[in-house]
Amino acid sequence: MQEQTTQDINLDQSLSGYDYVLPPELIAQNPVVPRDSSRLLVVNSPETGKTLPPLHHIFRDLPTLLRPGDLLVMNNTKVIPARLYGRKATGAEVEVLLLEERQHNCWLALVKPGKRFKLGSQIIFDGHHGQESDHPLTATVMASDPTTGGRLLQFNLPEHVSLVQVLEKFGEIPLPPYITGSTAAGDQYQTVYANQPGAIAAPTAGLHFTPELLEKLRNIGINQAFLTLHVGVGTFRPVEVEDVTTHQMHEEWIEVPPETVEQIRATKAAGGRIIAVGTTVVRALEGAAQSGELQPFVGKTNLFIYPGYEWQVVEGLITNFHLPRSSLLMLVSALIGRIRLLKIYQEAIASLYRFYSFGDAMLILPEGQGIE
Repeated sequence: MQEQTTQDINLDQSLSGYDYVLPPELIAQNPVVPRDSSRLLVVNSPETGKTLPPLHHIFRDLPTLLRPGDLLVMNNTKVIPARLYGRKATGAEVEVLLLEERQHNCWLALVKPGKRFKLGSQIIFDGHHGQESDHPLTATVMASDPTTGGRLLQFNLPEHVSLVQVLEKFGEIPLPPYITGSTAAGDQYQTVYANQPGAIAAPTAGLHFTPELLEKLRNIGINQAFLTLHVGVGTFRPVEVEDVTTHQMHEEWIEVPPETVEQIRATKAAGGRIIAVGTTVVRALEGAAQSGELQPFVGKTNLFIYPGYEWQVVEGLITNFHLPRSSLLMLVSALIGRIRLLKIYQEAIASLYRFYSFGDAMLILPEGQGIE
């Protein structure tokens, strides 16, 4: 491995060290069909003076790139229809993006235009496309949240009814702000194994899997385990401090169940490798291992991973291509090195890979780890 200079290390901790220029036409607006026909850039050699270039594959090649006995750990969160359109009693239009449930049917939400909503204000939500309903949904503004600039909305529902149960009627799946011209159906922004509602954004590395590919992987001994991390709005918020070590990472709710911990321990004991499907899985697994050993965990994590991080659980990673200056870019840099990652991104751009949520993927194999 090449030795890092002091300047390189300083840039590892500087926001400007994570910048790159992406041509806008490479921001994928729609997913490919079928899902596993996306491209896959494979990093399978460590950083040395004679580094092998990344390999170019199709995602359905994954069974030939992993080994029997490896374990894929996946995030089974499901995106909820978190964007709602409503109105005030005056008729003024309102847009709401649900962020997280704080108490039963009391949600933290971003509200536009937010400044006009004082405590006690009421929002009325009709059915889809503004169709008035005999039983419209209403919410009352209970408080403001200075951290997010959002509002706490108490939805007026019977005690035995959860807001998530009725969202299909009133809300729509929110796409990230950089997807502006998509014709994708809502289920194309869900993984095929999503079954735990609560996210407002998809764990996009998992979007490439089809049921057939998952079955093929199982048939050759590549096992699968699941955990839950409900992706929040913080995923899209840029790091805003130049010294990234001072960045306050957003919290996200995670559940790493005992059976997944046992699968991971058994895989490692048998010589298999732990491959995280997405940065959300990385945060969940590493967040549940901050005691020094992976343990079952239910709660919130605000773990921020950047170069210099000491890995506890994850050995390989499947991930999409991330925004400049983002915490996700820093996380992947912690695995293979910032300079090397930016070089790989430049190759992906030159090769016209598709970027971000509906874009192509990258596989970092355990043998591909290593810092310059």
